[in-house]
Amino acid sequence: MADVCTVVVRWAPGTPTRILALRDELVGREFDDPGRWWPEHPDLVGGRDGVAGGTWCATHVGSGVTALVLNRPQKPTAEPGAPSRGVLPLLAVEHGPDWPAAIRTEGMASFLLVLAGPDGLTTWDSDGGRTVRTDHPEGTWMVTSGGPEDRKADTFLPLFTAAGYPDGWRELVRSAPPRDDPGALLVRHEQDGRVFATVFGELIDARPGRLALEYSRRPWLGPWQPLAVG
Repeated sequence: MADVCTVVVRWAPGTPTRILALRDELVGREFDDPGRWWPEHPDLVGGRDGVAGGTWCATHVGSGVTALVLNRPQKPTAEPGAPSRGVLPLLAVEHGPDWPAAIRTEGMASFLLVLAGPDGLTTWDSDGGRTVRTDHPEGTWMVTSGGPEDRKADTFLPLFTAAGYPDGWRELVRSAPPRDDPGALLVRHEQDGRVFATVFGELIDARPGRLALEYSRRPWLGPWQPLAVG
């Protein structure tokens, strides 16, 4: 499964969509940096999970639309035969708001899907059965994987709202090194010899036909690698 755990989105009509995506995962799980990894989706750019082959975040360069998937706590394990949540961003950027018609989500593990682009910001929150769609007005928004992680928005959303993009957002990440606290912006937790931590961060500036992306596997330290497409 490929997912992010914290997403900040700033959007307004007629302006580029700005996104920060922080991926929390088991340390040691392999993944590829953002690129064009899917021949069947030639206009998509995103990181590729090394286990399931899906993605936590994908951008359709032509439309300027980005989709991201986050875990949610209600149903952590999918039923046998259900699709991986990592396929959802690929479908969402190809089909837009009509993506639910392209896949059966019943039986999947719970998720929050974010779709952000020049026409708006929409989220779909699924408990593994029922899915609720929400359309968000323009502004700066933060979503997380839920539960105790929702405390992040109380602390950090006002800071991201006030900060400029990208330098201010990058500085907020740099000033928040990983902590063993689900309410921290970046996390690191060790249990039974396994380490779960923030393993990737990316900053996205997207408009139709142009994508400017920078990413880091240690976002609190850098360096941030640039990638421009279009």
